[in-house]
Amino acid sequence: MTATLATPLSQIQLTPGSALCIADVAWESYMALLIELGDNRASRIAYDGGILEIRMPGQLHEVMNRVLAAIILTLAEELGLEFNDLGSMRMNRPDLAKGIEPDSCFYIQNAQPGQGVDLPISPDLPPDLALEVDIANRSDSKLPIYLAMGVPEVWLYRQGALSILVLRSGEYQGSDQSQAFPAVKAKQLSHWVQLRRTGTDLTVIRAVRQFCQSL
Repeated sequence: MTATLATPLSQIQLTPGSALCIADVAWESYMALLIELGDNRASRIAYDGGILEIRMPGQLHEVMNRVLAAIILTLAEELGLEFNDLGSMRMNRPDLAKGIEPDSCFYIQNAQPGQGVDLPISPDLPPDLALEVDIANRSDSKLPIYLAMGVPEVWLYRQGALSILVLRSGEYQGSDQSQAFPAVKAKQLSHWVQLRRTGTDLTVIRAVRQFCQSL
């Protein structure tokens, strides 16, 4: 069974902060939509065994996404870790019938020179850390996609707080500390995110630097 809409998917315009979910979409239709929409767009798309989701990030979503990305960059720099930010790099696995464009994803333990530029990204080497900001939709619905792809850690922002989920024994489990950054607790991450509400990105970065220098 194939989903049919009165308006082609490529012509549907979502307002910032909204999402559209459609069932019974064939993998071939998903791939055709990606080609038609191209890469120069603000929307993000996920596909999970016939379920297609298109979401349009809003202002708060993007603010939180970029703040968290800045935190990760600062942690990597201060703690002397390698780091590659691949943003919302599309990850497609036709063998799993799954595809996703994360809010952000990072190679840390598996960061390599030229990764994503001169060195292609292998589907067998998932990002070490992915970010999901839950504003327009329930981001935990994407966890089965990350799980199937073997992403070892997901940071999930929801309702002003950040949860750390790590892959253990074939499932995501809540964790008090980050696997990529063992010195960092979930409570500390939520505190830094809250700083952005009364300060700027630089306010947050300064706090992260002070934390790392105090270790």
